[in-house]
Amino acid sequence: MSWTNILFDLDGTLTDPKVGITTAVSKALAHFGIREEPDNLTAFIGPPLLDSFEELYGFTPEQAELAVIKYREYFSVYGWAENDPYPDIETFLQTLVDVGKKLVVATSKPEEYAVRIMEHFGLSKYFALVCGAPMNDPEAGRKPAVIKSAMQRAGCRPEDTVMVGDRRHDVEGAHQNGLPAVGVLYGYGDRAEHEACGADYIAEDLSELLSILIS
Repeated sequence: MSWTNILFDLDGTLTDPKVGITTAVSKALAHFGIREEPDNLTAFIGPPLLDSFEELYGFTPEQAELAVIKYREYFSVYGWAENDPYPDIETFLQTLVDVGKKLVVATSKPEEYAVRIMEHFGLSKYFALVCGAPMNDPEAGRKPAVIKSAMQRAGCRPEDTVMVGDRRHDVEGAHQNGLPAVGVLYGYGDRAEHEACGADYIAEDLSELLSILIS
């Protein structure tokens, strides 16, 4: 395994977005009269928002669309900046760049927000491309579609590329595009989730992830 191109999920893989996402979700739910503490909403980190509102709270498609609008009212102003890059992530990324890897972000987050976050926290300089979802196209925002788009835009061949992410959507999206996937455990998915969806590799931390990616 010697990959030239490495695709990275954003939330839960490069940064910890818990505060911004869970606060925005709690405010969206409050619009529907649902009171929920942000700490109880970490399941929203990773999957597409529409899916999560429907699956976790039984919203109709129309309610889910309105919930996303309410979510963005907070997230677009405050939540996007309530991120924390993981400790040592810049050293990790610089090491990959130094050994000749091309790094690409592939996230289901709207690309507008993803680019803003990456630039704000000084991470964009390590990446050839930040690829996210179109703002109002749910199908194009699903992980398989985002990964396909990222590969096309960055000129990545399946045989030279690997996907890194913290949730099953990253692994499943990679596999649907013919890519191997590394599941990381420092984000919001656990070992059981990664094993159940067939992650090709599982990394406990950035040190173990680095060993997998440059071996």
